[in-house]
Amino acid sequence: MLASALLTACNRSGEQLRRRAAELCQYIPDHELLETSKEYLTADFYAVLDTMFHYLPEHEAMDHEWLYYFVTGNGGTIADYEVKGVEQTDDCHAVATIIVRQQWEDGSFDEENDIEEHLLYMEKVDGQWLMSDFDGHKQDCVRHIAINRKEQAQRDAICDYLVKEIGPQYLRGDVCIPTLMMVMTEELDSVETRIWGDFWIYWYQFSGDTLKTVSGGNHAGCMTLHNEQGVMSITSFEQTADGRGNEASAKRIFGQHYDIYQNMHSRQEVREAVRKEQLQEYVRRHELPVRYYQDAGWDAVEL
Repeated sequence: MLASALLTACNRSGEQLRRRAAELCQYIPDHELLETSKEYLTADFYAVLDTMFHYLPEHEAMDHEWLYYFVTGNGGTIADYEVKGVEQTDDCHAVATIIVRQQWEDGSFDEENDIEEHLLYMEKVDGQWLMSDFDGHKQDCVRHIAINRKEQAQRDAICDYLVKEIGPQYLRGDVCIPTLMMVMTEELDSVETRIWGDFWIYWYQFSGDTLKTVSGGNHAGCMTLHNEQGVMSITSFEQTADGRGNEASAKRIFGQHYDIYQNMHSRQEVREAVRKEQLQEYVRRHELPVRYYQDAGWDAVEL
């Protein structure tokens, strides 16, 4: 009788886990992170997803499409979930195997795609089973955030250097916002990094909701960055020469990376696309009431 009671209790517990797993499936990120997800995800998993979705530059996140399409693709289908089984690994952890089919908006199924299996990780927190990971994406997110933070620190150091050391060479405006086109990054050791890039200086003045260009210029070359406990600084900057010696100096400085540099530098549409993207990010980060930027003699460009 005791054995029968234990088996019944075990079955009941397993069925409860299956129902909970099915409920948690509704909060697997799919194109967006729902605000209500916070109640169904562990705090650390929600925090890394929140950072990825809301606090990294959009183009950075979109380079990793698994973030925006955890389960479904971008083809107008809806993920249809089925809990195949749940394995409880200890008192506070379990893994659910999820079967996913793609359902069209009219209720029919996409028969051309195979049924997929995914793993939903669960953790018991304060008596409640929460989603703690999905297909190991938590570590993917943590790694990507760390890489982005380091790259952002490098970009900030380069911008700071350009504004303070080179910006004063130009006619000043209200704000100096460089445009960075990274060509190649090489880590020499744990503290020294060499970055080749096509760097541009722009001074703007505020005119209503428009940034109007006052002055600007190009400063391509190779910078050496020093990392002192997370604080980045520029220790040297070798620039390409002006005038007739420009091409020869660029080939010498960029070396095997010259073709990449030249492809960026010679295409105005690429430069302007990067400029617009980085201005959008600058405006967002600094919460500026700006909607456009405008070069003299040209139409304003909407941000």
